[in-house]
Amino acid sequence: MATAPELDAPVATLDAFRAEVRAWLAANFPASLKGKDNALSALEGPTELSPDEIAWKTAMGEKGWGVPGWPAAYGGGGLDKAQIRVLNEEMARAGAWNPIGGMGVMMFGPTLLEYGSEAQKQEHIPAIAKGQVRWCQGYSEPNAGSDLANVQTFDEDAGDHYIVNGQKTWTSGGQWADKCFALVRTDKSQKHGGISFLLLDMTAPGVEVRPIAMISGQSPFCETFFTDVKVPKENLVGREGQGWEIGTRLLQHERNSLSGGGGASRLFAGKPMGKLAKEYRGEDEQGRVPDSDLRMRIVRHEMDSRAFALTLRRAALEAKSNQGPSAATSIMKNVGARITQDRAELSIEIMGMAGLGWEGEGFSEDELTQTRTWLWGKAVSIYGGSTEIQNNVISKRILGMLDHQ
Repeated sequence: MATAPELDAPVATLDAFRAEVRAWLAANFPASLKGKDNALSALEGPTELSPDEIAWKTAMGEKGWGVPGWPAAYGGGGLDKAQIRVLNEEMARAGAWNPIGGMGVMMFGPTLLEYGSEAQKQEHIPAIAKGQVRWCQGYSEPNAGSDLANVQTFDEDAGDHYIVNGQKTWTSGGQWADKCFALVRTDKSQKHGGISFLLLDMTAPGVEVRPIAMISGQSPFCETFFTDVKVPKENLVGREGQGWEIGTRLLQHERNSLSGGGGASRLFAGKPMGKLAKEYRGEDEQGRVPDSDLRMRIVRHEMDSRAFALTLRRAALEAKSNQGPSAATSIMKNVGARITQDRAELSIEIMGMAGLGWEGEGFSEDELTQTRTWLWGKAVSIYGGSTEIQNNVISKRILGMLDHQ
């Protein structure tokens, strides 16, 4: 029988690494942060960090374990998949969490490691690995959402630099970002082949950001305007016209992260569904939720959630064994979105009127948070590529179905 890929390393070596990780966490992870929410992973910000949070972020960044699988030459941990598994197990055991994240980690960094020049990797990857630079994504435009290849933000060749003019929308975290990776048009004569992948400084003259207020009361997204923005030519990733290839590869990394981060991380967030139901619906004489139909739907949801989490783990191992995420991330993204939305809907049903509060003393903080989580969840099947777009990817790239002419 073949050895499982995550167990390839000698047991003795892994035991020694486990001891190293355990000792390092004991020396560097502040006890005050155990069991607390990861404030450093929030989309909205900047967040006021405590001295312990700053120390923890610095320690993980210097160690490279915020991005444990990235090459050590660029500030990553340089760990293999077996070591990463041990690191994750020991962090969970210690109640520790990863303070290094954001779009630089989940999308741009992995893409730059594949397509960037050596100079670009040396310039950008170490800062991402240490959590020192915040990135945003310049993809969608008012007339280029589902039809992303219709981007019209134009990148004019001005000799030793580019001049960028145009507009992006739904720029997540744009008002707090330092830099932006964007799809821009360098050739108007062809649709997909006229797109390039460019890196922009969000503090450059001509960049304007306008936050978009959401129904949830938050403003995590922006409209971003570029007016005669000068961009050095060394900020072009790959070659001119290669943007669609690079951009779609980045989307695979995004969907891979969203299926695990946007979906799975919320599947088990908060109280278990059974416990929540007993708090709001009570128990019968056998200690069960009285409503048998509700019990069955809770069980089905938990089964789907657990099966999805296990599938994510298997897919992650396969991705590390091959060449990174594949088109199968579209399946994961759709399933993760459905389960996340199902959980929010089920929670609201369980809580009744208590789950529909917006403000006021009649609701607890958890109840008010649940309302906003429910509203936020409506976007999960849209951002990162809508369910319909993912279905197209699945039909073409996995099932081999072609468009009928």
